[in-house]
Amino acid sequence: MNALATTNAAALNLIRNAFGKLVFTNAQGEVHEGVVPVRAFPIQSPEDGISLVNLDGQEVAWIDLLADVAQPTQALIRDALAMREFMPVIESIVSVTSFSTPCTWAVETDRGNTEFVLRGDEDIRRIGTEGCLLIADVHGIQYLVRDQFALNANSKRILDRFL
Repeated sequence: MNALATTNAAALNLIRNAFGKLVFTNAQGEVHEGVVPVRAFPIQSPEDGISLVNLDGQEVAWIDLLADVAQPTQALIRDALAMREFMPVIESIVSVTSFSTPCTWAVETDRGNTEFVLRGDEDIRRIGTEGCLLIADVHGIQYLVRDQFALNANSKRILDRFL
């Protein structure tokens, strides 16, 4: 990380312009239009380590803790992250068409009920050590299970057959 990327989170100068793009101005007065916030650790530490990346994919600022960023800048970053990231959180597994793959899963997520096709057992990955799982469907959409041990009994029974 170079000196330009060091950013005081409380004094972060970030606005959304009339075209809807995020514009970051660093301490030297350099303006970076169209920056995109990117989480360094989206699953395990989503609030820690946010990078602002320019259109060339270069990091122009680093934010250690999103909570340290003053409002309304923090809200701008959260909105941009929400638009960029699409990862439904599975709240329960309703049913599966088979316990062998490929099979279709019917799930309830934080974004509503849906179905997806699981291609193979290897598309279920453990993330961290606290029961977090990432499940990829045949289209590459990632579904998050925040804590497999907190799911209801039916969901756990189904999930155990695939783990």
